[in-house]
Amino acid sequence: MSSQPDVDRAPGRQPTAAPSGRRLPVDFLWGSATASYQIEGAAAEGGRTPSIWDTYSRTPGRTLNGDTGDVADDHYHRWAEDVQHIADLGLGAYRFSISWSRVQPGGTGPLNPEGVAFYSRLVDALIEKGVKPVVTLYHWDLPQELEDAGGWANRDTALAFAEYARHMARELGDRIDTWTTLNEPWCTAYLGYGSGVHAPGRTEPAAALAAVHHLNLAHGLAVAAIRDELGQDAKTSVTLNLHVIRPDDPTSADDLDAVRTIDALANRAFLGPMLDGTYPADLLADTAHVSDWSFVQDGDLEIVRQPLSVLGVNYYSTVRVRHYSGVGERSENDGHGASGHSPWIGVSDVEFVQQPGPYTAMGWNIEPAGMTELLVSVATTYPGQPLMVTENGAAFEDEVSPDGRVHDERRVAYLHDHVDAVGAAVDAGADVRGYFAWSLLDNFEWGYGYERRFGIIRVDYDTLERTWKDSAHWYRRLATSNVLPGVDEVG
Repeated sequence: MSSQPDVDRAPGRQPTAAPSGRRLPVDFLWGSATASYQIEGAAAEGGRTPSIWDTYSRTPGRTLNGDTGDVADDHYHRWAEDVQHIADLGLGAYRFSISWSRVQPGGTGPLNPEGVAFYSRLVDALIEKGVKPVVTLYHWDLPQELEDAGGWANRDTALAFAEYARHMARELGDRIDTWTTLNEPWCTAYLGYGSGVHAPGRTEPAAALAAVHHLNLAHGLAVAAIRDELGQDAKTSVTLNLHVIRPDDPTSADDLDAVRTIDALANRAFLGPMLDGTYPADLLADTAHVSDWSFVQDGDLEIVRQPLSVLGVNYYSTVRVRHYSGVGERSENDGHGASGHSPWIGVSDVEFVQQPGPYTAMGWNIEPAGMTELLVSVATTYPGQPLMVTENGAAFEDEVSPDGRVHDERRVAYLHDHVDAVGAAVDAGADVRGYFAWSLLDNFEWGYGYERRFGIIRVDYDTLERTWKDSAHWYRRLATSNVLPGVDEVG
């Protein structure tokens, strides 16, 4: 689908010597994040059954080099070591996801005690170290049996998810600081069922729109189930990868309408139901030739709209769009992987323009100002809604130096500039409560296998040895002082 730039040929911002000195609010929460399939390994151990990512990654041609998450970082066996790293980093919170098929094989029926015990031990160890456990119930690894029954295009999956959420609330209880229902449902619906570059690899536009709604419904049902178990004061959240969309020509009415079109699919398809209790009328009109949205039943939107303790926001880069006239080759530089099928359901008159660098190893442009723009925009649209940056980070071609260290200056600069951008949003009035660096560890990066490294801690995939990169040392200084260090302060 997309043609990516010659990544890593344009170097990122180089470090400067002057410290920032920016101080974040005194109760600001510093953390890091991971996802179960990306780090755990032990794919067939402890009663775990296959998820859609097991099936997808084992299908030839789906992932780079045929990589799978069978071993990943072996966190399942090395969790105690990883918890110690989290504590040594001085983090106040750790965001991790639960493998649904590890705790409830097949996605329905009785729980697997061994799987539940794994997460219970992890939670207890975090608390013992003074680290708040932030749980994500779904980070893309749907049990394969549920996909065989229709996956997220099937309403029953939302009902099963609610029961799974209820089980986890009952088992882990008030030991969890914040319950996040879904991670990036945009990716689940559009990349999994539209373009097929994520599991389950389907390319069915109508199914993608059904998945959008059933994910929204699953979120609402899960929040209700968690609060039913733990009380109305239980802290609940959802994490959205909201897109910062800019017109190629800000004076062009057609380009501004292209922004509106993509904003409806990318952002308002989730924000509308979850926070306003309605789907945007323009979204329904734009996609009417694909689906009549009859899967939205009476009462659904009341269920979807639940008060959120905090709204999680993931940010990595921006996109630039313009009206496509139909003449010439359509530019599709949206950063979401190559496919003959578009994730932008029902859209034929918008193209994604290549943006100037520098870029990360993912081919994503580096634009810290987009972070400020996004947080301020959400805060303005939804005043009073607390926000949390639940993912932000960058992949680069890290190298181990002769001194045994990873001097990842570009990642340090990336984190510095984006945390500074978060601070600017706070200064502008956005109620941002914390920041989670993605990722704690190098890991299985979905379709890109093990070639893309996001971690602040390096993982040697042959020995599984963990090594702090300079970015980890820098982030520790930030997390323990609450003052933004200069990019050269990595000691």
